[in-house]
Amino acid sequence: MTLAFIFPGQGSQAVGMGADLAEAFGAAREVFQEVDDALGQKLFALMKDGPEADLTLTENAQPALMAVSLAVIRTLDKEFGVSIEKAGFVAGHSLGEYSALAAAGAISLADTARLLKLRGQAMQRAVPVGEGAMASLIGPKTDVALAEAAAAEGAKVGVCVVANDNNAGNVVISGAKAAVDAAIEAAKALGARAIPLNVSAPFHCPLMQPAADEMAQALADATILAPRAPLVANVTARPTLDPEAIRKMLVEQVTGRVRWRESMIWLAGDGGVTRFAEAGSGKVLSGMAKRIAPDSEATPLNTPADLEAFAKSL
Repeated sequence: MTLAFIFPGQGSQAVGMGADLAEAFGAAREVFQEVDDALGQKLFALMKDGPEADLTLTENAQPALMAVSLAVIRTLDKEFGVSIEKAGFVAGHSLGEYSALAAAGAISLADTARLLKLRGQAMQRAVPVGEGAMASLIGPKTDVALAEAAAAEGAKVGVCVVANDNNAGNVVISGAKAAVDAAIEAAKALGARAIPLNVSAPFHCPLMQPAADEMAQALADATILAPRAPLVANVTARPTLDPEAIRKMLVEQVTGRVRWRESMIWLAGDGGVTRFAEAGSGKVLSGMAKRIAPDSEATPLNTPADLEAFAKSL
């Protein structure tokens, strides 16, 4: 069996996430305290008790989701003796790429928390609220080709691109609001359903360039080591252990496409992965894994019972 740890992205946050881990495990409490200390804010209290509107803010949701993922990884290591080296690969969806790198020891927990706080703020600053939009194109006819055709129609009005290639039947477009609205109409004409997403900024599109510039500056000063398991990167859908390549790709990722479907196909194919473990809040990526690589096993890890059962199964 080859195992890959995968780490969720924005949208998987929920009030109460991580609370049962903190109650059950000292290792999880340590992680939440370290993140609070690094940020100088009571983020864990916000995760535990809300309000939801504050937790959903990009600058809070990003470090919060990473904290839950790292609480899972550290608990597996300290309480159950399951280290990250058991994984053949790590991968994360958008901000989850930072969680993957922190889990694999490439970036310290404190640095990861600070980088994600900045990333969230920079993304919010890049485009005034209401000027950008994202939409999920779904349905049996939806694929990257259809999404690209719809985005091309939208691009006649303004910036519009494919942002997330999640899996067959689920592709996200992003850009200027008027352009995304036009792309939604084009997608419907092509046979897809289109759902506008409740997001505060148009992620993974060229409008995020100011945020990419801010992250380039921050990442230039960050210590990045070779991860203890190869990272399959969002922008290439291929593995790397090279810290300088990782630094560059984390900048490209802000404006670039999240090639999640391609990443999962590579992991289940050339990577030989037969089991995916989703470390963190929710089970969105486990559902995607089952659709993209139906012969593999996909396990969400977010409750104490999940962690115990997973450790016993190895």
